[in-house]
Amino acid sequence: MNYLSTRGAGTGERHTFSEILLGGLAKDGGLYLPADYPRVTPDELTRWRTLPYADLAFEILSKFCDDIPADDLRALTRKTYTAATYCNVRDDESAAQITPLKTLGVEDGAPLSLLELSNGPTLAFKDMAMQLIGNLFEYALAKHGETLNILGATSGDTGSAAEYAMRGKKGIRVFMLSPYKKMSAFQTAQMYSLQDPNIFNLAVQGVFDDAQDIVKAVSNDHAFKAKYKIGTVNSINWARVVAQVVYYFKGYFAATKSNAERVSFTVPSGNFGNVCAGHIARMMGLPIEKLVVATNENDVLDEFFRTGIYRVRKAAETYHTSSPSMDISKASNFERFVYDLLGRDPARVLQLFRDVEEKGGFDLAASGDFARVREFGFVSGSSSHDTRVDTIRDVFQRYDTMIDTHTADGVKVAREHLQSGIPMIVLETAQPIKFGETIREALLREPERPAAFSGLESLPQRFEVVPADAQRVKDFIVANTGE
Repeated sequence: MNYLSTRGAGTGERHTFSEILLGGLAKDGGLYLPADYPRVTPDELTRWRTLPYADLAFEILSKFCDDIPADDLRALTRKTYTAATYCNVRDDESAAQITPLKTLGVEDGAPLSLLELSNGPTLAFKDMAMQLIGNLFEYALAKHGETLNILGATSGDTGSAAEYAMRGKKGIRVFMLSPYKKMSAFQTAQMYSLQDPNIFNLAVQGVFDDAQDIVKAVSNDHAFKAKYKIGTVNSINWARVVAQVVYYFKGYFAATKSNAERVSFTVPSGNFGNVCAGHIARMMGLPIEKLVVATNENDVLDEFFRTGIYRVRKAAETYHTSSPSMDISKASNFERFVYDLLGRDPARVLQLFRDVEEKGGFDLAASGDFARVREFGFVSGSSSHDTRVDTIRDVFQRYDTMIDTHTADGVKVAREHLQSGIPMIVLETAQPIKFGETIREALLREPERPAAFSGLESLPQRFEVVPADAQRVKDFIVANTGE
């Protein structure tokens, strides 16, 4: 398996999975993708239906990680995907399924379900990929006797998932940027209360996009990146995306009885990484009818999929909402889909994303390329605080199920794209406890809190407030690497 940059650097060179695992961005600022998507055969789909999650993960990942010995990769997936790791919410037999499918009911002739992805250590779907990445990083570093300084940005859940996956890992330090006072109290406490010496939290005075821009700026300083061994865990890291491909297959198998059936997925989306994994699953041959992109009031992606116009918002135009993990106005992973949309033309991709930096966006509506969006199965919609609250209340009253604010955005938009006879699976993103204020507003009661997180918000917190300045972050890294 060879990997290419979406912007064309290194054409003719060979890049293996292990080489790009620790790096993040390509040297031209582009994102890595396989030279060709591996296709899944009907026989494989049949054989995979009954596999435990860890073994399904091995089968799918082995198509992308052919430079890792099969026995090592199988050991890593079995070490990662255990009932003991994914049982923070429940201790019944469904924990062994890792991602159980919860059927809500039939609406407009379509079975409507939630794929539970938030039963891991930090109660968010990010654990599904991040726990594996922690083990992959430790494996790769130990094999070569190296160390790694991870630099990441989070709007709420990526940070804690990364830190919980990397805490105590040999040879790894984590420098996580988050928008100061823009996360929920629970999300903030999850990150800032960690006291592990290899974990550093930097609260950036700005919004998530400011933090994300700093990560990209540091990654594009190739001399600094090499000297201080900078790696990433954001969804710009290919390993994050490919690990998420697995649960699309698992959800499909849980919702269908034969490979002749099709399903649709609705994905709450901010940075486009989660739904990008669905796009890759579809390109591999998984029978997906629609990929529904659900946004909140920060509707950059919804605007594109409706109009063909990709228009990045400035920090002052980015709303702070009750589904804060999607308060993103510059979707980093979107470039991977645009690369496929444009027939994998790196020169055009480079020009379009130069336009993003120089002009604030681009318009594909008049080019003819936008018509191909539907060929890839994409549709979209957005939600607001009022519809979010209404959906939380409706799902609880109708199905006795409590959902978080982001999942509520997904359910609201999913209902706008139901097709009779085709199962609609909404990807659950987090546990309601992470967004208690809105749950109390919707249901007039406290959200359910797993016992392991009792008193979390009262724990001492360790973090440093920094301006939205890449040089200040570099200086902090230098001061705390001991090199």
